[in-house]
Amino acid sequence: MNHFLRIAAYLLHPLLMPLLGTFLYFIITPRYVEPELVRAKLAAVIIITLLIPLISFFLLKNLNVVTSIHLEEVKERKVPLMIQCVLLLLIIKMVFDPYDSVEMYYFFVGILFSAITALLLVFLNFKISLHQMAIAGVTMFLIALSVHFKVNMLLWIAIFFFFNGWVASSRLHTESHNGIELVVGFFVGCIPQLILINFWL
Repeated sequence: MNHFLRIAAYLLHPLLMPLLGTFLYFIITPRYVEPELVRAKLAAVIIITLLIPLISFFLLKNLNVVTSIHLEEVKERKVPLMIQCVLLLLIIKMVFDPYDSVEMYYFFVGILFSAITALLLVFLNFKISLHQMAIAGVTMFLIALSVHFKVNMLLWIAIFFFFNGWVASSRLHTESHNGIELVVGFFVGCIPQLILINFWL
């Protein structure tokens, strides 16, 4: 059970969630999208939201700004979250157009608002669960896609709610967060996606 709970922190790491949301969109959408365009968009998301943050992490670790990829200390979160906000702005401006990919555009706008909120809370010396924030945001996006495209995704939605519980249990088990930090993380991830649904649903 210990290993099962700990693995959630890696399989459902916040850095993987933008890519997961992008995969879900291209799998669910009934619109025809050229395979070359899908590959190009996925490659851009992988580079900007996964590879660049990983490279930045190793650089920050060598500079002793961070000690762990889980950013357990509040003070360690400032620079990585600032970098993440800049990278999300890059995706919003360069990768997803609000006219051609309105769902993905607002998905990443929602992620940006969640990241900014997490950063503001860091300046208030409050640490939320970034893991919980990320998986909650993707879950809300999945529900919205199911409603928007009128596709029955109940099984996948149930699986993602299980993922939310798995992540919460993992963070409590490893004593990385308390209940309040998990609840706040859930709402910080979920609410921006819920609000922005009004612009595309």
